[in-house]
Amino acid sequence: MGRLKISPSILAADFSKLGAEIERVYNADFIHIDMMDGHYVPNLSFGPMVAQTVKQICDLPLDIHLMVTNPDQYIPVLAELKPAYITVHYEACIHLQRTLNSIREYGVKAGVSLNPHTPLDGLCYVLDDLDLILVMTVNPGFGGQKFIPKMYDKIKDARSLIGDRNIDLEVDGGISLNNIAQVVEAGANMIVAGSAVFGAPDAAKYISDLRKAAN
Repeated sequence: MGRLKISPSILAADFSKLGAEIERVYNADFIHIDMMDGHYVPNLSFGPMVAQTVKQICDLPLDIHLMVTNPDQYIPVLAELKPAYITVHYEACIHLQRTLNSIREYGVKAGVSLNPHTPLDGLCYVLDDLDLILVMTVNPGFGGQKFIPKMYDKIKDARSLIGDRNIDLEVDGGISLNNIAQVVEAGANMIVAGSAVFGAPDAAKYISDLRKAAN
C-alpha cells in the first residue's frame, strides 16, 4: 500500500490562529477540511471561503470532506481550489455516480464517505468512478469522539472490496497512537487525525510518531 498518508483535520485546530496551527502540521500529507452545513450533521463548521483562505496560506494539498445535504452545489467553487480530493457522503447523494463524475471532470479525485451504520454494498456499482473510500469510525459531526471498535471489520471489508484497484482507503474518527497500527493493519493507507494531532504539544512530532507506530 506504500507510505501512510496523514491528513490532519483542522476541525480540531484553534480557529483564532488557524495559520499558525496549519504551520504546526507542516510534515503532513494533506490538510483535511470538514465542511458541515448544520443539516446533514448537527454542527456548522466551514464554508468555501474558509477553504479558500486555507489554500492561500497552506502549501499542503487539500482533502475536502463535504458533510452537507446538497454536495453538488459546492463542487464547482471548491474545484477551483484544485484540491487533491473532494469527498461526498454516500447517504447525501441522490445520484452518486453523477456526483463523482462531476468531481472528476474538474480534474479532482473523487471520494465517497460512509457513516458507521452504512453498509459497503452500494459502492460495488461505483468503484470505477471513485478514487477514495472514507470509512467513518465515529458518527460524523463533532471531533474528539472515540473510535467505534466494530469499524475494524468494516475497514477490512472495504480493503477487500477495493482489491487491486487504485483506490485510497481513508479512515476518520478517533485515530491516535493507541490504535493507528490496528487501523493500518486492517487496510487503511490514509488516515484523518484531528484532536490527537492538534491537541499534542508538538503536532509535527505526533505526526511522525503516528507513522512510526503504524509500521
